Amino acid sequence: MKLVVTDNDFDDFSVEQGLADRAGVDLAVFHGPTTEEIVRHAAGADGLLTSYGDYHAETMRRLPESIRVISRTGTGYDNIDVSAATARGIAVCNVNGYGTEVVSDHAIALALDCLRGVSATDRTLRAGIWPYQAARPLGQVKGRTFGVVGMGNIGTAVARKALGLGFHVVCTSHSLVAGTRCEVALSTGGTVDIDVLTLDELLRQCDVVSFHVALVPATHHLLSANKIALMRPGALVINCSRGAVCDTVAIAQALEEGRIGGAGLDVFEQEPVSPEHPIFSAPRTVLTPHVAYWSEESGLELRTRTFENALAVLQGRMPRDILNPEVLRQNEA
Repeated sequence: MKLVVTDNDFDDFSVEQGLADRAGVDLAVFHGPTTEEIVRHAAGADGLLTSYGDYHAETMRRLPESIRVISRTGTGYDNIDVSAATARGIAVCNVNGYGTEVVSDHAIALALDCLRGVSATDRTLRAGIWPYQAARPLGQVKGRTFGVVGMGNIGTAVARKALGLGFHVVCTSHSLVAGTRCEVALSTGGTVDIDVLTLDELLRQCDVVSFHVALVPATHHLLSANKIALMRPGALVINCSRGAVCDTVAIAQALEEGRIGGAGLDVFEQEPVSPEHPIFSAPRTVLTPHVAYWSEESGLELRTRTFENALAVLQGRMPRDILNPEVLRQNEA
């Protein structure tokens, strides 16, 4: 059996090589995310591991018949045409839930940084400016409402942590009915019921709005210029999901015009983000380079599970994480 890493952003592949050696699998590593590179490197392989490769319909059509699985290092899979893979009988795996704690940590960190002006006051102090007035207004948790958009694993963890800090928390989610309440388990034990709102209601009521949804056609620019217009003056936008969930240009414009109070963004519509993007000149921003998913612990889990999912398919087993299990069930039949 042979597994090929078609593209990646890791420093080394000792983790994957160790797993391959123990399983008796040949492993080849490449750095080519384009269709042409993927197709070329896939020759002779049984399965493919990817991070950001272009696995859309044309790529799927041209993959060798030998390919049985594509396994992605991440939860999202907007770079993979799952329907096209299914039509070819190729299993597609992601790594669901591996980054729940670290991504929710990062979202909370961005929110607190924006609220308290930590990065801003660090920059002014290093520039020789002592008075804290340069970074005002500065806020506090008590008395503020935190809105979570998307109550999957990560969104639920963000709600739990925001509650623990003392925020009043509300949420919206495609899986929940507005006007009801959602139960959130607390880290200290017990539960709290939070209100489920429509997106518009949440935007009007919240001081912090944190996005945790998958990128699908319905969520592209879920936060648009029109939706930003509903937000409170001084409200904060946090995005650790996918860049295109929020219209970043519209966020930058709203910040320049003082219509919202700040933005903590870990993801962008084009990555790496261009240094000419208006978000870099917008005030009251905290920007990180798509690192919310990463800790040394979560990284090891991510890479191990990505490999193990692919190996399971090649060994005729149902993997822990699979987006189209019907492919394997058809093979069994």
